[in-house]
Amino acid sequence: MTAAMAEHDQPQTVRPWDYLLGTWRGLDVPEGWRAEIDEGRIVLVPPPHRHHNAIAHQLQKFLYGVLPADMGVFQTLGVHIARLDKLYIPDLVVMPERFVADDDPDVTDPLDAAEALLVVEITSRGNARDDRTKKLWAYAHAPVPAYLLIDRFDEHGPTSTLFTEPHNGAYKHMDRVPFGEPVVLPEPFGGELDTSRFPR
Repeated sequence: MTAAMAEHDQPQTVRPWDYLLGTWRGLDVPEGWRAEIDEGRIVLVPPPHRHHNAIAHQLQKFLYGVLPADMGVFQTLGVHIARLDKLYIPDLVVMPERFVADDDPDVTDPLDAAEALLVVEITSRGNARDDRTKKLWAYAHAPVPAYLLIDRFDEHGPTSTLFTEPHNGAYKHMDRVPFGEPVVLPEPFGGELDTSRFPR
């Protein structure tokens, strides 16, 4: 992960978040890379491994099979955690389509993370700690009702952990299973996610 510092030389009358967001909007990020805002800086995240993409594909296929028609599954969608002035681009976001369908092609603002029903992060070797800690904390603060962490690099072996019931900046409930065991998703998703097809 490469961090690009963008908080310097900002006009004194501009809030740091507004300056960072303006800079983020104007970035020309190489294809496959993602730019996020965290801890007062813009962070560039490199393209993931093919196994990462294979897991995202399996998840997306499952979600489209169980979601109501007015819900969408989105990749590379920026979400803003307003309470913390953070902007992340989760691997997958489940959100009502109406929030994403905007008639103005010039609108590039991130969406409010609180509108998401589910965010999914799939760890890479270089960002696993952030997904387990900083992003877990941030999504609970949004609050996002459900956070699914697919962790190929867990010290006890590859795992899938579903965090639910955010309250006061923390998730009250956690279900953790090794790859190969199903993850039971809450409504409106329903059903069991088969993790046996996830590459390790």
